[in-house]
Amino acid sequence: MRALIVDYCGVLDGAEEDRRRWRKVLTAARDAGYGTAILSNDPGGPGADPIRTWQEAGYVDTVVLSGEVGMDKPDPEIFMITADRLGVDVSDCILVDDSILNVKGAVESGLIGVYYQQFDRAIVEISGLLGLEGTY
Repeated sequence: MRALIVDYCGVLDGAEEDRRRWRKVLTAARDAGYGTAILSNDPGGPGADPIRTWQEAGYVDTVVLSGEVGMDKPDPEIFMITADRLGVDVSDCILVDDSILNVKGAVESGLIGVYYQQFDRAIVEISGLLGLEGTY
């Protein structure tokens, strides 16, 4: 694996404690040399500023918004665009998403999918896949 791609709505926009923990995970992933991205079916524009702050603050390398690239998850092309922006192959990416349809589409496109329902459950998979150690 070379990159961690995370959905925004339903994953990163949760309670402040979960957002704090996600910041730690994304920082650890970047420090370990993994590319990081937010991939959201958000329409973009000024309403997406809270999503962009994750990149501005250095937690993710790129933000890909459906409204700005003209396609939604689970379209395989949006996974390719995100991987390309990270400089990796889609088969080297993990997608974390709260939509099982998006996870299924990611897996069918060659990514590893992690179905997000709760932070503590997801972090077990993510840290195992990326070999991250620490308390999140």
